[in-house]
Amino acid sequence: MSGRTFCANCGREITFASNFCPYCGSQFSVTSPPTPPQPAGWDSYSSPSEDKYSMGRTSQPRSFSHMEIRDILIAWIALSTAFTVAITGGALGGFNSRLELIVNGVPMSLSLESTFFLALITIGVGFVLHELMHKFIAERYGFMAEFRMWLSGLAFALFSALFLGIVFAAPGATYIMGAGISKRENGIISLAGPLTNVVIALIFLPLLLVNTSSVIIQEAGYLGSYFNFFLAAFNMLPIFVLDGAKVLRWNKLYWAAVFVPLAIVVLAFLTGYFP
Repeated sequence: MSGRTFCANCGREITFASNFCPYCGSQFSVTSPPTPPQPAGWDSYSSPSEDKYSMGRTSQPRSFSHMEIRDILIAWIALSTAFTVAITGGALGGFNSRLELIVNGVPMSLSLESTFFLALITIGVGFVLHELMHKFIAERYGFMAEFRMWLSGLAFALFSALFLGIVFAAPGATYIMGAGISKRENGIISLAGPLTNVVIALIFLPLLLVNTSSVIIQEAGYLGSYFNFFLAAFNMLPIFVLDGAKVLRWNKLYWAAVFVPLAIVVLAFLTGYFP
């Protein structure tokens, strides 16, 4: 990109090729005006090239564009909806399945609304916080980072839930922008997501171990712990597009120390040894 490029909406300099502004989320054509627009407060901002970071880095942590907030909310709601539909059995199951618990020989089931609420606070929150932690750690290292939903991935998640009764989810990803990232930085940024899911799983786990007749508490414990353990383990697989591949390239010992216990825990859930 020749010359200097500025966002026509907020006036801030864009230092990498993109079709949206990482600061305000506005879409724009790449141009290099001779005199950039300078809105009120321009002097309070420093250009990325003038701050303490180098090689395309910035010092604007915890910043969210309108587009990013929109994408996070849509992905959160769509993913939670997909899992709610899958739990009910989808179209093939007639939407008749429900989360239930046997209390004194009597089945107690959750309503569809309660199931959606559980999906939001267990599965949806696990996904959102996983991606946000990637973003926050990347910004801590001085990179620009934005979450972007994948409409095709969300559509397929809803389709598979509706017609197969299971969810194949690829709702989106956090894009990291900037040059000069090291193996260590990339590994730590990648590891932050799965470790966040482990923390969430451990928060929900006590609910699963409590002796209670409350269906919502039991199911919150199961969904919150199992799903987040599973999401952490899946993302730690050493496959190119997943977090595990980047962690493995950085430090094999750290990768094994996280992945092996997670694999054992998930296997215990799947085989019925736990809880």
